[in-house]
Amino acid sequence: MKIYTKETLIAALKEIRDLNWVKSARPGNDGSVGNTLEDLLSIEENNLPIPNAAEWELKAQRKDSSSLLTLFHMEPSPTSLKLVPNLLLPNYGWPHKNAGEKYPNTEKSFRQTINAKNYSNRGFKVHVNRDEEKVEVSFNQQFITEENILWKQYVNEKIGLNELSPQPYWGFNDLFHKAGTKLHNCFYIQAARKRANGEEYFHYQDIFMLKELSKEKFIQAIEDGHVYVDFDARTGHNHGTKFRIKPSLIPSLYSEVIIL
Repeated sequence: MKIYTKETLIAALKEIRDLNWVKSARPGNDGSVGNTLEDLLSIEENNLPIPNAAEWELKAQRKDSSSLLTLFHMEPSPTSLKLVPNLLLPNYGWPHKNAGEKYPNTEKSFRQTINAKNYSNRGFKVHVNRDEEKVEVSFNQQFITEENILWKQYVNEKIGLNELSPQPYWGFNDLFHKAGTKLHNCFYIQAARKRANGEEYFHYQDIFMLKELSKEKFIQAIEDGHVYVDFDARTGHNHGTKFRIKPSLIPSLYSEVIIL
């Protein structure tokens, strides 16, 4: 494996950019854009070998990707109450699409991807409470759409249509600490993609050096609706609560962005 300094890594990334189109090393793999870059750098997956610089990470994304990138997993507070399986799923869940087939008839689902700008069609939204320094999950029955009217009646009978109680939340400091363990200083590369003769090719075009994750910018990104909270739970298993973002907005989370 090669050992890089920050300076030699920058030089290597620029050389890869100058290669123009390179064939995907891992066709059919969702992470092929990152895997191919790691192969070109002769490094192991998710292991950037810069001595005395373990705080740096390498991320690569397709420019044309419309999918959200998972930043980290974090369950809401109070964590001891396990609010996703004990409050949201039993009281606000709905029949799982595979209930009675893959799962028992009683299998419920609670899947919501929400942000701070818009209510979901089931009335859920993220709320940034700056006074108490909390990111909260809010519920407002007025925003439940007509297609979910039967579910609304169920929730009313089960627990009522008032605000969530207790209200799931994440403290600003807890969120930033979690983000800091996952979103180190980062070399972030965006790649164009094309297909030719049935093969996938990448051109690693835009190279960013992202320094110092900013607590204020991270909270602001949540408040602006750029960061999403993604619940994915069913009766038999909670897949975890994720914080996600559009890949192109990652640089907005950092104090310093250097375009190489």
